[in-house]
Amino acid sequence: MSEGNDGITRRKFIRVAGASGVSSALYLYGGCRGVATRPGKGGRSAANGKKVIIIGIDGMDPRLCEKLMAAGELGNFARMRDAGGYHRLGSSIPPQSPVAWANFITGAGPGVHGIFDFIHRNPERQCAPYYAAAETIPALDGWEVGEHKIPLAFWPFNHQPAETVLRREGTPFWDYLDEAGIPAWFYDIPSNYPPSPSRYGHVCCLSGLGVPDLLGSYGTYQHFSEKTIVDRNEAGGLRKPLVFRNNVAKAKLIGPDNIYLQKPTATTVEFIIYRHPSEPTARIEFQDQTVVLKEGEWSDWCKVDFELQMPPFLPNESVSGICRFYLQEVHPDLTLYVTPINIDPSDPGGQKITEPANFITRLSDKLGLFYTTGFQEDHKALANRIFTDEEFRQQADYVLKERLNLLDYALEHYDDGVLFFYFSSTDLQAHMFWWDSDEKHPVRSADDAKKYANVISDLYKKMDNTVGNIARQYGDEATILVLSDHGFCNFRRQFNLNTWLRDNGYLNPPNAKSLLDPRRGRLVDWSRTKAYGMGLNGLYLNLAGREREGIVRSGERDALLNEIREKLLAVRDPADGRPVIVQVDRADQAYSGPNVFKAPDLIVGYHRGYRASWATTLGDLSKEVLSDNDSAWSADHCMATSQLPGVIFSNRAILRQNPSLVDLAPTILQEFGVEPPGTMTGGSLFTSAVTAGAG
Repeated sequence: MSEGNDGITRRKFIRVAGASGVSSALYLYGGCRGVATRPGKGGRSAANGKKVIIIGIDGMDPRLCEKLMAAGELGNFARMRDAGGYHRLGSSIPPQSPVAWANFITGAGPGVHGIFDFIHRNPERQCAPYYAAAETIPALDGWEVGEHKIPLAFWPFNHQPAETVLRREGTPFWDYLDEAGIPAWFYDIPSNYPPSPSRYGHVCCLSGLGVPDLLGSYGTYQHFSEKTIVDRNEAGGLRKPLVFRNNVAKAKLIGPDNIYLQKPTATTVEFIIYRHPSEPTARIEFQDQTVVLKEGEWSDWCKVDFELQMPPFLPNESVSGICRFYLQEVHPDLTLYVTPINIDPSDPGGQKITEPANFITRLSDKLGLFYTTGFQEDHKALANRIFTDEEFRQQADYVLKERLNLLDYALEHYDDGVLFFYFSSTDLQAHMFWWDSDEKHPVRSADDAKKYANVISDLYKKMDNTVGNIARQYGDEATILVLSDHGFCNFRRQFNLNTWLRDNGYLNPPNAKSLLDPRRGRLVDWSRTKAYGMGLNGLYLNLAGREREGIVRSGERDALLNEIREKLLAVRDPADGRPVIVQVDRADQAYSGPNVFKAPDLIVGYHRGYRASWATTLGDLSKEVLSDNDSAWSADHCMATSQLPGVIFSNRAILRQNPSLVDLAPTILQEFGVEPPGTMTGGSLFTSAVTAGAG
């Protein structure tokens, strides 16, 4: 998982206006198909009591696991290892979370499921970036009434309302279980937003990675402070000034855009802050709610209703979100952090984040309000110095607490079939706290780097305890699989691929500053550019007949790719002579399947310690090719696949040699006697064979 960039935010890739799916008297929707089947305690499903439990622990690293097992600190994982149930697990090419989890879901590589990076580009618009796993298609038509434009979805108008669609292709393995009548439960699964439908009603799914907040972004905090002078938008958040008069200040929470307007504008909710004149407390009032906080205290989840103004002859719409308030400081300058406005699990409106749609409200009925965004640990608040290290750790711990509560629910409501449960903490906390060397940390002192690195070791111990509890509860009654999508390493140095291409004559002019953003300076001249970088690992040729302004002829393609590949592999860091890039794959050799045409031409695999620069991921160029990473996001995994394998643990002996993520889907199907389809490229972990490659 990765951060964004100031120039073009992720919000633009996955923009999902909070009102886009809100039910309206003007829309006609199909009826709800009912909830997924869950046999009663006395009944039997087609699984006939067979249980397979899969725990996804994002980013769990084999090196750290092996070190902690050797020290006797992961006793439950060590018992699985000693019984033959442990291997390093091959990741995807590249080892990015949406790519890797799509490999897991389909049992095949990106050539089948069509996700090659967090960020893809549209060659018809030359290189315009977009979020790879989901896309929101705006409403194109509507009834224009004054300043409004209202889609009429019924006959004879049949306007198409805004819709968010899943762009992961391929068939998820649970479709085959669904058809066989085998119940399957998925909690916070990545790369499945919006959730794929259950045709036969035997699947319940809560989407994870990819679910936006109510503003349509990956997570936009709102920060209010007397120290802030003017409004400021930054990557991941909004800063707003506070002005107190007689210890009272008014402010506004920003909500989703009202897309019923011809020119959509943000909705707002006003709140009032009453500061105690001498004590470190404050009272917040909004929409008939009162929140009283001490300095350093968090509120519970609060519901916030954003009103969408409609034409006078129609009732206004309302979109419900939830947020938490954190009072950071009261005196001398009041400072208030507000979480991203999450989709309200008790009232999601038309935002479908579960299959079936009412599964989310069933969860909320039992668990109350909880985070629904895909990215829940607010790493942006730490990277932007809104949070201290300790504040981020506390917020991330709360996320884990909620996740463990959800796990309790999942186990309580599980009888047989498949249960998948996902933990994000080991990934998003590792991005911010991982550090496993004595080298200088990007933002912390040596002592603090060691202190917070121990947070990750403690998380691994919590995961070990969690898995141990499950193993003791089910014993031999269930096949238990614990996996991660990739490992982790330090991120010390950043490589600007576009700057390297410019300096080597493949991208012009020599003073180009950006592929897309004129605010950065001179734009690329496509008539003189042969190659460009986009995303975290992708390099594309400016191919004639594919890119809108392509100049590289098909006959030149192979020689140019091989030339660039060899030069990239020869790059050394001038600071110490280390190799920067260890693996460069050609898409036409690494992938197979109907979606290879979407892939970058080359997939650049960085050495441990190096990664694509923040600027290059969305097309900006820097002065230097290589520079120090200066972000609190100090560890990563978007390097070479060979450098960052994941882990696979099981309570059964793993016989397959060189297991990979694509082996999980056929393993699960075969456990239930379902024959894996020919599109799956892996095989069962419990039979002796060799997986060909990551893909």
